[in-house]
Amino acid sequence: MMHFRTNAAVQHHGLRNQGATCYLNSVLQVLFMTREFREAVDRHTHYLDRHLGDLFNELQRHTTFTHTLTHQLSIRVWEQEDAAEYFVEIVTRSSPEASQIFRGQLIHKTKCSKCNTVKKTEPHFWLLPLALMDSNSKTYSVVDGIREFFRDSHFRGLDQMYCEECDDKVDATVTCEVKHHPEVLVLLLKRFDFDYHYMRYVKSHQAVDVNLSLHIPENQTYELYAAVDHVGDLRGGHYTATIKNQDEDQWYNFNDERVTRIRPIRLEKTKNAYLLFYKKKQKMSDAPKECEIIKIENQCRYMKNGTFTPKNMCLLFRVVIILSIVVVTLSRT
Repeated sequence: MMHFRTNAAVQHHGLRNQGATCYLNSVLQVLFMTREFREAVDRHTHYLDRHLGDLFNELQRHTTFTHTLTHQLSIRVWEQEDAAEYFVEIVTRSSPEASQIFRGQLIHKTKCSKCNTVKKTEPHFWLLPLALMDSNSKTYSVVDGIREFFRDSHFRGLDQMYCEECDDKVDATVTCEVKHHPEVLVLLLKRFDFDYHYMRYVKSHQAVDVNLSLHIPENQTYELYAAVDHVGDLRGGHYTATIKNQDEDQWYNFNDERVTRIRPIRLEKTKNAYLLFYKKKQKMSDAPKECEIIKIENQCRYMKNGTFTPKNMCLLFRVVIILSIVVVTLSRT
């Protein structure tokens, strides 16, 4: 097992491009800078974790190649691929402990307007796709995309849905909500759509305001810490990553082997943002209350003056757990 350095002042290193692997480099840098994922793969020797761990260990020390990973993923290094596709590929081939950081779950409810029967599905997701192609406004924000994603969908007329209870096509309403908020929420700005007239993918250059903070239903706040940008077309463009080192509150741009320290990020009316990574903020309701802290202090005082019976040892164990939660909470505020 490898142990990664935690020095906040550590120098960042790049990944060499093997031909057209900028999409892979950008995704790997985001995963490396996601501390929870980096530490999780370090604890496993199976799945893709072992190879990711080896790469991350090298990346701690110097600029390096991705030969082992491109071999494991059967990547043709001279063909550019989609960064979102390979983010999902890497995460799904990682250990459950590592991948669950990005794994969320939705609830889709379909209600028949005729018999009021509600059918429910609960799909998991690794990222949420936000549509851009239907936006006619000059200003479009990630908040607009989130609002549209969770908007109720109504199916009427030619779009009616089949109801098993009614054995007929009926008007229906589909609602969407979040059952499980992932620790890291990944948003895909859908800049590519298939044009059936030209029979090829075309890119949307819609300018997007990227919000640094997001409120996701149901009442969960996220903060932006990384973005993967794309310039050019689907098969011939270039990917880079802009990532925040959360230990030193500093942003860096990762462009293959080149790493540049940059000023605080501003993503207003950007035409290049493609993948956005948001980290979950702890809700205030999840933090230990003052009365709980007072109770801990009283329990500690009792144990200091008493003897360590089995009952006291059990109490001590509980106190240690609660104190750990307090320390983590205070460190995040």
